[in-house]
Amino acid sequence: MNQLSARGRQVRVLATVIVGALLLAGTLWGTDDDFPFGPFRMYSTAPDPNGDARDTRVEGVDTAGRTVAITEGNSGIRRAEIEGQQQAYVEDPARLGRVAAAYAEHTPGAPPLRSVRIVVRWHNIENARPTGQSYDEIVAEWTRS
Repeated sequence: MNQLSARGRQVRVLATVIVGALLLAGTLWGTDDDFPFGPFRMYSTAPDPNGDARDTRVEGVDTAGRTVAITEGNSGIRRAEIEGQQQAYVEDPARLGRVAAAYAEHTPGAPPLRSVRIVVRWHNIENARPTGQSYDEIVAEWTRS
């Protein structure tokens, strides 16, 4: 059986102390950017048991008047990319014109989109349970000129 030398034990103890100190500091003062030494807030916090839950979607209206769900499959853009930049779309709805262009590129046989919007469906929650009621909020909209 091989045993660690005294130097090997010292190195392991030192590494353990350093990692422990980083974890403690990250827990007390860290942010998501410090992961894995900082808290990953998505898993370290709980939502309000009476707060509404959001469900964001992107949809367009084509020239035939049909509402089309904009998905990664028909636009090449993941919903998470839109959600991550949602405030930028709210501040500058003209950016949604790029989503319409991506849709046209990925679905060449489909009628072009005349508008694109980001819609948040708010699901009502009471006592950590859905009530079955919801409402939609259009947070950004672009219309072809």
